[in-house]
Order: sequence, then C-alpha cells, then structure tokens
Amino acid sequence: MTEDLFREDAQLSECQARVLRVDERGVLLDRTVFYPLGGGQAGDAGELLLPDGRALRIADTRKGEAGEILHLPAPEQPALLAAMVPGLAITARIAWERRHAHMRFHTATHLLCALVPHPVDGCSITAQYARLDFHMTEPLDKDELTAGLARLVAEAHAVSHSWISDAELEANPGLVRSMSVQPPRGSGRVRVLKIDGVDLQPCGGTHVSNTAEIGAVVVSKIEKKSAKTRRVVLGFAT
Repeated sequence: MTEDLFREDAQLSECQARVLRVDERGVLLDRTVFYPLGGGQAGDAGELLLPDGRALRIADTRKGEAGEILHLPAPEQPALLAAMVPGLAITARIAWERRHAHMRFHTATHLLCALVPHPVDGCSITAQYARLDFHMTEPLDKDELTAGLARLVAEAHAVSHSWISDAELEANPGLVRSMSVQPPRGSGRVRVLKIDGVDLQPCGGTHVSNTAEIGAVVVSKIEKKSAKTRRVVLGFAT
C-alpha cells in the first residue's frame, strides 16, 4: 500500500519517498503526493527526481492493487527507468499548475452541486475543464449558474475534510450525491468534504482550502445529453 499524502494535505507539491517496485505497470513508491485517476478527477503528472538530479517524467498516475498508487513514466526514458531500483530514495514532485487547476475545478463542482440539487450521474475533472451530468429534466440557465458560482466563490467559504465510518455513511445515505461514482467502502472510514454552509458529501479528491481560491469560473456549456440528463461544463474565465 502507498501512503497517500494528498488525502490529508492537497497543498503538498512534493515529498521524499523510496522506490518499492518498477515494472510494466509503473513505478511504485512507499508514499506519494501524486493523485491517481479516480472519482472523475484526472491523475497527476510530474517528475521523480533521482539523487543525482536527473528527473524521470511522470505522465499519469493510476490506482493499482491493494491500495497501490502507480506512477506511469512518459515513454522513451529507459536509462532513467533502469536507475529506479528498489530502495532508492527519490523526490516525488507533481506538476503544480495542473494539480491546482484540478483542485479549483473539483471544488467548483461541489459549488455547482449546491446550486443544482439533483443527483449526479457523471463527472470529469481535468486541468482544462470540468463537467457534471445531472439526473434531471428541467432546463438550466447558463448565466444564472455562472452568477451563482461567482457569488459562492466571492463569499470565501472555508473548505475542509473529515472522516466518518462506513456505518455512519450507511446511516446517512443522503450524503451521497453521485449515482455513478460511489464512495469507497470497506476500509472502515470514508472521507467527507465540507464547504461551510454550502456542501457536505463524501469525496476523495483534492480541493482548495477556501472557495475564494477557485477564482473566476464560468458555465461554458449546458447540454441535454438524454431525456433525463443535463450536462454542465465549467471553464476558467479568461
């Protein structure tokens, strides 16, 4: 199992770690700041710095077996990959601008959930855009949602997380907004994101610490994907 430092502190951009294994699946470390693809959020990119200063570029991050987090090297780096031997002490450093965009967009999707009180049946969070698919039939107004997001961002609500037990989640099913991505159960605890006075729901992704940090976001598109699905796409204001 990889110690996932980003669960407690999404602001960490690098950490010291040791190589546990390198194979065709990727580089496995004992601990990491790299977030793996999941919950609709894209995996982190970045680099693993060797003691001699060379850097192995990481193109993506994925989940492995039994809590493993796998760092996927960019191609055509055989010499650097061969140097990643088990036991080697390295520095894991994420591409911060990309991660921070994920954090801003992911937090913005929680604000959107507060503005559109319907179940979510699809989600995608990248560095360029974010989208939520809502299970609903009513039309949505792009300008109205953009204004609502601007208001919640400007109000500077604190963002924090806590942990509840599986039993507490089962006793409060209304906490779960997503129809497509269920919170992981079985480990004994579930991570819950709280935006003061705005939103409370299980979420394992990375977020900013205050809604003001999101900055200016806009609803760039609203689509009717099916009779009961409305897709809302978010972008950063230019």
